[in-house]
Amino acid sequence: MENQKLINFLNQLLSNYTVMYIKLHRYHWFVQGRHFFTLHEKFEEMYNMFADQIDEVAERILMIDGKPLATMSKYLKETTLEEATADDKEDEMIAQLKADYEQIIKEIKEEGLPLASERKDEPTADMLIGQQAAFEKYFWMLQAYRAYE
Repeated sequence: MENQKLINFLNQLLSNYTVMYIKLHRYHWFVQGRHFFTLHEKFEEMYNMFADQIDEVAERILMIDGKPLATMSKYLKETTLEEATADDKEDEMIAQLKADYEQIIKEIKEEGLPLASERKDEPTADMLIGQQAAFEKYFWMLQAYRAYE
């Protein structure tokens, strides 16, 4: 299939987004400390954003004649991220999320966009650019949040 490399990338992205969705739920539930109210709300905002991205990517895979992954075992096999490894301390949560956002951004730039461009698939490229912009904003916010601590 002509689109297979792009479909494979999008399934990897779908897997990463699902891992992030679960990770952010864990952080939302277990965050404690003086920044509880801020982080509890922000983590919920982030996991809601990933819920939307999961649906958008899965539907895009279907639109380009692919089949989106749809089981946790397949997501865990295909993800390039790790499940939540932080010891539920807010500085570890923030560091893990920054690393995850940075990795996703890099993969979109270095793999996803070139594959979409190679296929002349502007709708997929547009979707990836929009998602990259959202992730860059969250990365920046997390970086700014920890700037003086």
